[in-house]
Amino acid sequence: MPVVVNFKICDNAKECGGVAVCPTGAYTYDEEKETIVIDNDKCISCGLCERECPIGAIMVAKTKEEYEKIKEEVDNDPRTTKDLFVDRYGAAPLSEFFMIEETDIEEKTKSQGLTLIEFYNDDSIQCLLKSIPIKELTNSFPKDTLFYKVDVTEETMNKYSIEELPALLVFKNKELLGKIDGYFENDHKEELISKLAEFIK
Repeated sequence: MPVVVNFKICDNAKECGGVAVCPTGAYTYDEEKETIVIDNDKCISCGLCERECPIGAIMVAKTKEEYEKIKEEVDNDPRTTKDLFVDRYGAAPLSEFFMIEETDIEEKTKSQGLTLIEFYNDDSIQCLLKSIPIKELTNSFPKDTLFYKVDVTEETMNKYSIEELPALLVFKNKELLGKIDGYFENDHKEELISKLAEFIK
């Protein structure tokens, strides 16, 4: 029976674990169209893709009745992709507005106010729905706080003693006030916000 993907909550990323675990190639990523593609003729309903999805966006129907029920639930899901596709900590960058190059780091940290820079690479990218929206992280920061994302090399990680990506670094007037290594998902948002607040007391 067919696989159903709820694209209202799926970020449709090529890093999707469902693609990686599919044993028959039924679940693939179309680079040209930039979308997940499912060939249900190849699907053997093993459920590996469903178990791999951390947010429950992938569902494997075992019967026609189950397929119809899942399809109806997806159709009636009130969430929208507009809610999903906002820039988030640890997720793939969506807006060029936040992006800087490694060579820009020193220039961007000159501000007299606070500057947060997220260090990441392709291997550290997480699912959008699991990740914390940037605006929710910076709500308690002064209004003039700046935020950037930078795709970093090992050399830059070593320069700032980063042990795990993604990482959040807080600067003020070129001075590094503190850093947080590792990913925090939505369920641990308050913990991350609390850690960040320690740097600006």
